[in-house]
Amino acid sequence: MQVIRDEDGLSADTLASVTAIGVFDGLHRGHQEVVAQLHDIASAQGGTVSVLTFDPHPASILNPERAPRLLMTLAQRLEGLERLGVSRVRVVTFNEALARESAADFIERVLVGELRVSDVVVGEDFRFGHNRAGDVALLEAEGSRLGFRVHPTAMAGGVERWSSTGVRRALEQGDLLVASEILGRPFTLRAVVERGDARGRDLGYPTANLVTPAQQQLPMMGIYAGAARTSDGVWRPAAVSVGTRPQFYESGALVVEVHLAQFTGDLYDTVLDVAFLSRLRGEATFDSLDDLVVQMARDVTKTLEIFPEFSPDSSPLLG
Repeated sequence: MQVIRDEDGLSADTLASVTAIGVFDGLHRGHQEVVAQLHDIASAQGGTVSVLTFDPHPASILNPERAPRLLMTLAQRLEGLERLGVSRVRVVTFNEALARESAADFIERVLVGELRVSDVVVGEDFRFGHNRAGDVALLEAEGSRLGFRVHPTAMAGGVERWSSTGVRRALEQGDLLVASEILGRPFTLRAVVERGDARGRDLGYPTANLVTPAQQQLPMMGIYAGAARTSDGVWRPAAVSVGTRPQFYESGALVVEVHLAQFTGDLYDTVLDVAFLSRLRGEATFDSLDDLVVQMARDVTKTLEIFPEFSPDSSPLLG
């Protein structure tokens, strides 16, 4: 898959692009339907299946205090788009200069000048350009003038509207079932392993402490059964804690700790993908460390019971 960034300039591919525009955070089932629509159009009319996405999220520049937490890293997004068969991705850096550019100028500069679009697929409520003045009607008018077609699409279905907002809401409530329904797969966190205080190892359950950026969306605090993929590409059962470790700290920072039940080795500074499968319980304090260890053993046993239900082959986005 060809990835075009700001500094790369025009694409070397002279084929017209069938392009979808959006952040595509989470690559949920609505996004997957959009990519399927791209393939259908390209199959019928020719052209390169392309996506135009933004990094960072536009809201982090336009309204940082209300910017949503992210479901995926950019690397996850790009890998997922490639697995869905996208041939070209234009990653547009969203900054204050871009926010000031008019919608019409953006269309001519990027969509026509760089991607040579023949067809554009966007959500029905898509807005873009300075002061969000651009919408589907403007795209259609400019398409008539510049020679491309516009395909508005509604991304709705399943238990509720298929949206990144719906996934975030479900995760905040600890409702992995709804989150998985919208995503079409378990929510998967990607992060780097850092050195922790080794308390888990001292208790007989060593954990990988994950470095998560401030803008990363996490599930509701609690203990989860999950699956973790290490750098060798193997998914293993994982008991996951998202919380502040109240057993040891009165006001600790929020941390994600992962115990890989069937792994021995050094994970420091490696990248883990952690799929959240089931919420086991809330975070708690115990009368003694012995009581905590007994509960940890129960959590791991439950995780081992749930893990066989995990099927990474059920979604191309799990790899």
